[in-house]
Amino acid sequence: MQLRSLPLSIERFLLSPFSLLLAIFLAFFLNAYSLPLTDVDEGAFSEATREMMARGNLVSPTLNDAPRHDKPILIYWAQAASVSVLGVSEIGFRLPSIIFAMLWMFALYRFCLRHGNRMTAQAAALVMALSLVVGFIAKAAIADALLNLLIAMAMFGIYDYFCACREGRGTAERRRLLIGVYAALGLGFLAKGPVAVFFPLLISGLFFVSAGALRPWLKAVFFWPGWLLFLVIVVPWHVAVYLDQGDAFFRGFYLKHNINRYADTFEGHGGRWWYYFAVMPFILLPFTGWLLAIVGKVASQLRHADSEALFERFLIVWFVVVFAFFSFSGTQLPHYLLYGCTPLFILLARHRLNAERRLVAFVPMVLFALLLAALPEILAFAASKVSRPFETMLLSGLLAAFSDEARWLLPLLALAVIAIALWRRLPVWQGLVLAGLLQATTVALVVAPRVIGVTQGPVREAAQVARESGATVVAWRIIMPSFSVYRQAATPTRVPELGQLVFTRTDRKHEVQALLPPNLILHDVYQRSFVTLARVETQKK
Repeated sequence: MQLRSLPLSIERFLLSPFSLLLAIFLAFFLNAYSLPLTDVDEGAFSEATREMMARGNLVSPTLNDAPRHDKPILIYWAQAASVSVLGVSEIGFRLPSIIFAMLWMFALYRFCLRHGNRMTAQAAALVMALSLVVGFIAKAAIADALLNLLIAMAMFGIYDYFCACREGRGTAERRRLLIGVYAALGLGFLAKGPVAVFFPLLISGLFFVSAGALRPWLKAVFFWPGWLLFLVIVVPWHVAVYLDQGDAFFRGFYLKHNINRYADTFEGHGGRWWYYFAVMPFILLPFTGWLLAIVGKVASQLRHADSEALFERFLIVWFVVVFAFFSFSGTQLPHYLLYGCTPLFILLARHRLNAERRLVAFVPMVLFALLLAALPEILAFAASKVSRPFETMLLSGLLAAFSDEARWLLPLLALAVIAIALWRRLPVWQGLVLAGLLQATTVALVVAPRVIGVTQGPVREAAQVARESGATVVAWRIIMPSFSVYRQAATPTRVPELGQLVFTRTDRKHEVQALLPPNLILHDVYQRSFVTLARVETQKK
């Protein structure tokens, strides 16, 4: 193949189904079946599912035998169905998220086909799959891939309904579209609660009013068959959980984990109004610069009222509402912003860059690749500055993990990204998609195995030792619910007794010893890095 024809071959590949399959494999599947579950979220969801199945109670989730009110039931049911086939394993818990992410991408593709063309649909799907944080949640055993799918389906249906009203289509089609929207709202409510209804209602209201279509919006909001379907989906489980545990879930989830979570900081995840300005560049990598390059052009569309401009206005309102809402939340996490990133994937695909603004488009990805290349040195510097035992053990482990072939693999990524950026015959958007494929490969094969191996590997190994011992196990001041998943038994938190094993952080072992009677000591059964598993024994005289 001649070098001159290579850009054309790349374009053909990127516009073929094979590029989508490759993106799905690299970003969603690769190593999802082998990397340990991460704590706290993956471990908590997985252990709650395992305990539900072990107790034979598919109504009320528990975590280490304590009621868990963090989320409604749908993701637990999905994980239970998967685990019942694949067993208690990483892929068993993660497969539902992988499937939901694929369905999210398929729904995005189909929506772009209806309101664009195949090239736009292909580009949007690739951008979504290869965005950094999408790849994280797609292979994580949590509820966010499911929620993003259902919010996207509701929003796509809402815009289709708007078009049906604007074009004067028949009542039957409008009703069909609204039934689909309300089904997505109901399932979304079962997946993560009011947020799945709040955003579609608020965003659609603002958009319909801005388009002079208040009456169609009111008809949709007061569409009683839709609300009936919503209640049919939502109410049965809420009745069942009330009969099982009274109003505990309603107080724990709707008051604590919704109203209070927005008003106050939970679990140390606080932020400021500028938080999402800071994290958004990482969420969209490697496409951050692409967005910066087109933001002026996209903003100019707000002044127009033709069908193309209205479509982009809908996408912009969708993103801005989510961004603004969470910017003032008391609890902030990076993946919250993903609820508003689906419209950005479409905007990027609609405004594909060819030769223009190459520098702006590539700078963020080049900087990120250079940051990864310098990661071993950054870890070495950080390890030399910390003094607390936990941080010292963790950073020492990470430094050792990245002292192997990662020292040349990560700089290789940086060189490849720089070469793509300098290849002027390659259209900008295609170069960024190629960079996305390289990023997904590097994260899955180089970064994630080392980081998760250090932070979660000892937990999985300790759990296996504990399971084989057959002893009673308790935990002390360590929040690693994946330990219970791998041990396949709940692990209560309390002071251990004679003959029992205690799972704790290595730097907190002395606290346990101080709480024991003078004639009892702790004998290490397993110790690696920051994790210790010790048995309580009688002190020999």
